[in-house]
Amino acid sequence: MIPTPSTSHVDFDKVYEPAEDSYLLLDTLSSDSEKGFLQQRFNTTTTQKSPLVVEIGTGSGVVLSFLNAHAQLIFGRSDVFTAGVDVNVHACKATIQTVRVAEKEQLSQSQSHGFYLGNTVADLTTAFKKVEVDVLVFNPPYVPTPDLPAMLPRDTLDSFEADSHLLSLSYAGGEDGMEVTNRLLDLLPEVLSQDRGCAYILLCAQNKPEEVKEQIRKWGERWRAETVASSGKKGGWEKLQIVRIWHISSGSAIH
Repeated sequence: MIPTPSTSHVDFDKVYEPAEDSYLLLDTLSSDSEKGFLQQRFNTTTTQKSPLVVEIGTGSGVVLSFLNAHAQLIFGRSDVFTAGVDVNVHACKATIQTVRVAEKEQLSQSQSHGFYLGNTVADLTTAFKKVEVDVLVFNPPYVPTPDLPAMLPRDTLDSFEADSHLLSLSYAGGEDGMEVTNRLLDLLPEVLSQDRGCAYILLCAQNKPEEVKEQIRKWGERWRAETVASSGKKGGWEKLQIVRIWHISSGSAIH
């Protein structure tokens, strides 16, 4: 079993705490099937360019640091660049520390890790150029809520209100829990790299994942969307899915 990065240093009054959704992402990305998919897709014999792996909404940094620390095992190569984005400045600071702790642990065991580029306070993919991201991971605010929290200037709130508001942005998803996710999905065709770009998006049952996948397949014949992992209660909306979204080049063997 691949060790989970430590987040003991994170203040969970300000940052989303790793939960079932986070661990489902870790299990999925390190599963034999996804390692096989990623290693074939980023095989050094077919592409010499180092992959760029981005997590949107890093929270504590547990997922991004996991991918960075175990790049060789997951991607079959250690020359993997990783970067993170979050609207919560506390999450960005926490992720930086989580990555560094995991890197130090890898080095103590004489094992390699990826190249972490840092975290940026930004909205979704605005910090990246078009067709730049090779692997995008997103654990969105997927809980259905009456309204989506507004993006408020921190100087309009006292410190407790500001921290509480930033934390709410990590779970409140608005109508069907899909308002933020739909914005991200709209951006995928322009942010993912050509031919080898792919994304892993976490959804719950109330997000209507089957409809989401059908929507993506309508983008064009090159686009694919499949559930690659699931967990949670079968009869309730808490059931979670990881949907892999990717596109193929003409003549590609990766389907």
